[in-house]
Amino acid sequence: MLIDSHCHLDRIDLKPYQNDFSCFMKEAENNQIEHMLCIAIDLESYPAMHDLVSGYSQISLTVGVHPNVKDGRDPGVDELVALGQEKKVIAIGETGLDYFRSEGDLGWQQQRFRNHINAAKILKKPLIIHTREAKEDTLRILEEERAQDIGGVIHCFTEDWDFAEKALDLNFFISFSGIVTFNSAKAIKEVAKKIPADRFLIETDSPYLAPVPFRGKTNYPTYVRYVAEHIAELRNTSFEQIAKQSSENFKRLFQLELG
Repeated sequence: MLIDSHCHLDRIDLKPYQNDFSCFMKEAENNQIEHMLCIAIDLESYPAMHDLVSGYSQISLTVGVHPNVKDGRDPGVDELVALGQEKKVIAIGETGLDYFRSEGDLGWQQQRFRNHINAAKILKKPLIIHTREAKEDTLRILEEERAQDIGGVIHCFTEDWDFAEKALDLNFFISFSGIVTFNSAKAIKEVAKKIPADRFLIETDSPYLAPVPFRGKTNYPTYVRYVAEHIAELRNTSFEQIAKQSSENFKRLFQLELG
C-alpha cells in the first residue's frame, strides 16, 4: 500500500473520472493508495477543499497559505491555530519561502512563514515546507523559530545533500516527488540514495510535476507508484520495501494509525 504525502485533490482534473470525485477515489483504492494528504495553499479555497474530502477517512488535510499567494487572506497565528484544531487537519502548510516567483521586499513572506511555524508549535502538528531558491533563509528561519521542536517535511525536495543533512538535523523528513525520476535531477537522486531509511516520504504534488513516463502531463496520486519504483531502483531495493518504509515513516511523522 502507498501513501501520497502531498497532493492537491481540489485541483486535479476529474474529466477522466466522469467529473466524479468518488470515481477517482475508487481508482486510487484500486491502485493501492492507502492514504493521501491534501494540501492547502490558501484560505479562500480551503472550505471547498475541506468539503470535497470530508467524507473520506483515507484523506487527511493541512491548513496554510503558500508563500507565493499574494491575493487573499494572510492569516495570523491565532487564525491558523483555530483552523488547525480539527482532527482531520494533521499538519500546517504548505508554508515556507519562494524567491523564484516572488520579487522585491519579501519580509511579508518571511513573517507568514514564522506565523505558520508558531501555529504548528502551538498545535503540536508538523510543518509542510516549500522552499525554492531560498535555502539559506529557509534554514535560518526554521532555526530561529525552533521549528525542530515540532519538525515536519521538506516537500518536493529539489536541493542537495548539504541542505538535506541540515534539514534532517532540524528534525525534518525529506519528501521526493516525480522530479526524482527526471534525468536532469542528479543531485536529488543522490539524496534519495543517501537518505536514512526512516526519514523519507514520497509524494506526487499532483496535479503538478508528473513523473516519468507522464512528464509534462497532468499528475495524479496514483502516479506515486512511479516515484516509489524509481527510488527503489536508486537504493537497490524492492518497490515493496520503499512503499512499506515510506508509509511507516508517514504514519510515524503524523502520528496516524491507519488500516
